[in-house]
Order: sequence, then structure tokens, then C-alpha cells
Amino acid sequence: MPVFSGRCYSNAKLIGKTAIVTGCNTGIGKETVRDFYRRGAKVIMACRNIDKAEAAKNDIEDSCKDLPEKGNLIVEKCDLSSLSSVREFTKKILNSESHINILVNNAGVMMCPKGVTEDGFEVQFGTNHLAHFLLTMLLLPCIRNSTPARIVTVSSAAHTRYDINFDDLNYENRRYNSAEAYSQSKLANVLFSRELAAKLKAHNIEGINTYSLHPGVIRTELGRHMDDVLFKGARRIIGFFFYPFFKSPELGAQTTIYCAVDDKCANETGLYYSDCVVKNPDRKALNDEYAKKLWEKSVELVKLGDFDPFTAVHSGVASK
Repeated sequence: MPVFSGRCYSNAKLIGKTAIVTGCNTGIGKETVRDFYRRGAKVIMACRNIDKAEAAKNDIEDSCKDLPEKGNLIVEKCDLSSLSSVREFTKKILNSESHINILVNNAGVMMCPKGVTEDGFEVQFGTNHLAHFLLTMLLLPCIRNSTPARIVTVSSAAHTRYDINFDDLNYENRRYNSAEAYSQSKLANVLFSRELAAKLKAHNIEGINTYSLHPGVIRTELGRHMDDVLFKGARRIIGFFFYPFFKSPELGAQTTIYCAVDDKCANETGLYYSDCVVKNPDRKALNDEYAKKLWEKSVELVKLGDFDPFTAVHSGVASK
């Protein structure tokens, strides 16, 4: 276990609240769902693999069966490698939910072999950033009706390692580097969270706070592609040497939970966290021009069109 690992000590209840967590059939996403469920929330588990999500749901319910004031778990299909799947998911949610108090953009892929999403985007940028960008934008009208609300995006300290190449986001004109592509997607997460906070303020929308975070180095399935992009046995060797520094999924979820529920950060927005405290992200992540450029590019790539999430009205029927 790491020498220091932040914990969320808040006793806040989430009874009557609705939360959405992406990519939560395992790892820190599953532990985040478990925590929200214990606090009494209705949690929508947005996952690509329904069978694994149902198994995770059953496991969480079984582990909490003797606890009072439990919430409710609902599994819904959402494949973040497909923007049409994201749109189908948001349409279903907007048709069924009157409010969304917490959105956790948790799902992610790391250091994948070169590939593209269904829509032709580099798989890490497309899954980790663009899909969550579209998801958040389409759900925002409902979130605006649900204040106080929080939007939490799981980034990584890897955002510090490389830059964003706005002229070649999909590695069409340069050699593919899986670590660089991952870093690019995680830098996009921090920039998105900061710019969303700025745009909410510019539209005089109060009561919605945004957070991005580094969860730590976790013992999860996220590193499953290391053998493919480094060398055979890389995952096992790295795991052996760095095991004492890895967090368990339960510890890895703490900063996400802190940003989602703790009163200590209730009045903070657009900031970056690690071990349940505010940290300074890389200087690139503080570049306002970068943030604006990424926002404009993302709107274009996901084909948001004239849909304005800051003014669109949610009346229980999908806005788009």
C-alpha cells in the first residue's frame, strides 16, 4: 500500500439523489458505485458489457444486503467507443430521469495498440475524452435541473507527460505512441473539466461544479494492453516491482468519491485533485487557449451541431 493515500471521510447521504457512473463493472468505477449505493443513491451503471455489469451489480447488492438506507442500482448499455451508443444511452436517460445529481466520467482505456473507435477516432482520445464530452453535453440540460450537481472526470497524472497535437489527434500523420496517446486523452480530461466550469460561469449557471482528478496507480484491468504495446510479460513484471506502490480499487476510488460527495469541496469548481486534495495540474492543463481550442474541436468532432447544452430545456423528453 502507498505510504500516503487520501480518503474521503464524508458521511454525506445520497438518498433521493441520482448518479451516473461510466465504466463501472470493475475497478475504481465499481467501488464508486458501491459507495454511492451505500449512501442511498440511485446509481445508473453505464457500461459496455451488460453481463459483467449485471455481475458487478449483484456483487455490490450482496455485499451491502445488511446495510440500511441502501439505494438502487440500474444497469444500462453505454459503449464509449461508439458515439451512437452514447446518444442512445443519453436519450434513454433523458426520457426516464427527471434529475441527475452526480455524473462520474470514469470509464477509460490505457496504452492500447493503435486502433480507432466506431467513429474513426484514435481509440484512447475517442473513448476517454470525446465520448465523455458528448455524454456530458447531452445530459447537461437534465443536470441543470438538478442543482446542486457535480460532474467528476477521472483523469491521470499521465496528463503531464505529453502535449496535445491538435493537427493530428488521430495519429494519421505521425508514428503512433500508445503512452503519448493516453497522455493526450488525459490532458483533454483536465482541460475539458476546467473549460466546462468556465462556460457554466459565463452562462450564469450556478450550482453545477466540475472536478478532474488523478486516482493514483491502481491494481485494476486498465493495464491489460501492456503486453501488446511494450513486450510479452510487461504487465506481470511491472506489477511485481511496483505492487507495493499500487492502490487497491477501494482506495483508488476515494478521490472520485471525495469530489462527488464531500462538503469540503462543495464550493470548488474546475480544479484538479489527487489523494482528496487540490493539486496543480501541468501548466498545459492551465492554458485557457488550449481549453477553448479543445472545446471547439470536440464540438465539431462529435457533431453537436446547433444543440446548446447551456440553454436547451429538459422536460423529461430527450432534447436531441
